[in-house]
Amino acid sequence: MTELHVSYDYNKSQRNLLDIGIFDPSGFDLGNADGFRGWSGGERTEFMLSRSGATPGYYPGEIDAGTWNVILGPYRVGAGGIDYTLEITFKEGEPGPTFEPTPASNDPLTNTAGWYRGDLHLHTVHSDGDYTPEDVIEGARDSGLDFIVSTEHSTTTASLVWGKYTRPDQRPLVIDGEEVTTRAGHYNAIGLEPGQWIDWRYQPKDDVLDRFVESVHDVGGITVANHPFCPYKGCDWRFTYELMDAIEVWNGPWSWEDEAAVQTWDRMLREGQALPAVGASDAHDPGDVVGLPQTVVRADRLGPDGIITALADGHAYIAESDDVTVTLSADSKVGEASIGETLETPQETPVEITLEVTGAAGAEVTFHTQESIMKIVPIESKQQKATYSTNAKATDFVRVEIRKQSGDMVALTNPIFIESPC
Repeated sequence: MTELHVSYDYNKSQRNLLDIGIFDPSGFDLGNADGFRGWSGGERTEFMLSRSGATPGYYPGEIDAGTWNVILGPYRVGAGGIDYTLEITFKEGEPGPTFEPTPASNDPLTNTAGWYRGDLHLHTVHSDGDYTPEDVIEGARDSGLDFIVSTEHSTTTASLVWGKYTRPDQRPLVIDGEEVTTRAGHYNAIGLEPGQWIDWRYQPKDDVLDRFVESVHDVGGITVANHPFCPYKGCDWRFTYELMDAIEVWNGPWSWEDEAAVQTWDRMLREGQALPAVGASDAHDPGDVVGLPQTVVRADRLGPDGIITALADGHAYIAESDDVTVTLSADSKVGEASIGETLETPQETPVEITLEVTGAAGAEVTFHTQESIMKIVPIESKQQKATYSTNAKATDFVRVEIRKQSGDMVALTNPIFIESPC
């Protein structure tokens, strides 16, 4: 056989949604990346695989003899159940040439340290998006982004083609990833190898999340709990956060879901669980703006490893666009620190927190510590400085929020931590 075609039909409705994917004869047991050949969720009613190519979301390769397994994922099931039919066709013929992956370059675009803007959560036609990879690249450039992360739902076929749309001397840098779409919440696996797949078929009661997070860490990647208060079935985060490397507190245009995520993150900080905060657009189609919001990281180079290390260390702030720039520092007579860093200073030595912000005129700055909002400053000009004075005895950390009069977020920083030496 040279081609495999699968189509399905079911009594689709608001109450009935049925996802689909496929495993080849290598097996379909949990975590079997060798057998996994693709997933389209509920986005497509048919797909094709061959040696030369495949429907986006599915991996090209040999159509080997043996038992293939279609996997059906009931996302919603109404009271009457789901009635479905599958049609599977194998086609004979002369096999075409072997598919040649064209992944994005893994080399740094620059080895210079700096602040780099990126979007950590993006979808294309390789899962449930209408954007093509080329559309995403264009949108990233329009939004002034230095890097993007490819995060298709439960498949990584986009990582095999990004090289067609990028050049090693032009931004944005593309970092491979996957939105691991479990039925108990979604998390981004950022920094995967091209084509690497992370299984999603488990829930908290299965107690296997650590196994798959370890697979991400093994290749130098990180995990991010996505949109933890998403109101859609299966999208809200029901695992614990202990195994996550970061939390997405701002997803697309500001909403009540983001407000709830920031409040949860703030509570975790005050309780001593310092999980870095990130934001991303979760863009799917032309109605979504790539880079709204964007995570701005201070990395030692514009390469996948540099960006990932900076994210894991919390050296980042979130901004609604590239018009907004934030600098936050803490200074005492014994040292200084920036976002994500720790300033060690004697307990009662004065510490000056300095914020510099551009592009937020008319908004309002709030300085937050483990106690509460400690200072509020209106932003009256395009470029403005604000300060807050404290010490290590009074303050464990300081972070900043910048909001419009409506309450919508303009920018949000990770904390600077303040400690006194033992």
